[in-house]
Amino acid sequence: MGMLATVINGLAIMDCLEKMGVTTRVQSAIPMNRSPSRSSSAARCATSRRAAWSSSSPARANPYFSTDTTAALRASEMHADIIMKATKVDGIYDKDPKKYPDAVKYDELTFIDALKQRLNVMDSTAFSLCLDNNVPILVFDLNDEHALSRAVHGEKVGTLVKN
Repeated sequence: MGMLATVINGLAIMDCLEKMGVTTRVQSAIPMNRSPSRSSSAARCATSRRAAWSSSSPARANPYFSTDTTAALRASEMHADIIMKATKVDGIYDKDPKKYPDAVKYDELTFIDALKQRLNVMDSTAFSLCLDNNVPILVFDLNDEHALSRAVHGEKVGTLVKN
């Protein structure tokens, strides 16, 4: 059920993106009709400037991989421009802002700094894959109804992690 819920979330995000005028395709490592799982399909999306949304739980296709690592793997395979990660806070902080009111938010961060500081917004394998394949990560607030639209349109939102 969890794997299907992850795909359903991807379909919901696809619907939102398409309402904003972004041609989108959802992909899944779980075989199902109308949801290609091959990286060649994702590469075709990228070359046609479509948003390819990879939405699959790691359990079926990649044991021991978190959803973050699976996202980094899929983004690397398809030479994605960016990973957009929606979370419960508006970016990456030096410590948990829900527990520590003095937490400091980063606007930008390098992968090396994120790994050295052991910032837990994503697991280290995901950060390393993105570092090695030069795929930036944008971390933004899931609860901000305009954050995704603003990010897609190039506005500064959340925290950008890059080389």
